Amino acid sequence: MIVDADHLMADPVYDPERCSIGFHPLHTLPAIGFYVLLFVLPLIFDRKNENQSIEKILNILHLAGLGLLIHMALDGIDCLL
Repeated sequence: MIVDADHLMADPVYDPERCSIGFHPLHTLPAIGFYVLLFVLPLIFDRKNENQSIEKILNILHLAGLGLLIHMALDGIDCLL
């Protein structure tokens, strides 16, 4: 995923003992908060909109937010192990 592009800015690029959450820019709490908004906002707005293009955009935002949150959860599990 593109969200892991921020790993290339780290030195060293890969460290098996490093926790990604809070270290990489796209893995910080503000970024995770944005991912929550991507997931939740389409649920708040009426998804049964007459405009099909808006409904498609909301679906894409919702799924992107879900994917990013799953990614952060998996990275968080790595921090615990």
